[in-house]
Amino acid sequence: MEEREGTVLVLTTAPPDDTGETLARALVERRLAACVNRIPGIRSIYRWKERVESEEEELLIVKTSPLLLDRLEETIREIHPYEVPEMLVLPASGGFPPYLDWLADSLRGE
Repeated sequence: MEEREGTVLVLTTAPPDDTGETLARALVERRLAACVNRIPGIRSIYRWKERVESEEEELLIVKTSPLLLDRLEETIREIHPYEVPEMLVLPASGGFPPYLDWLADSLRGE
């Protein structure tokens, strides 16, 4: 597998309602993500406002370019109901070249 620059994975969570679907569709339709995987049924345990919380959520894995992160963040903040939505950016150190080409083309609209 060849190493390429320009691909990142963004992790975000959403409540178990229509938020994940709405967010995933908006990111792909706006060409801010080539693909979003939705993984329902996760349980998050976290500290929020001095309390330990436990909530069912959905994990979204967003495939995108670092050049689109500002607009992607704006879209997450626009749609997401959480006061502080999760947004962790992980660099992709490589991948299958035809897949990476498809990903880049999907973000450009080619």
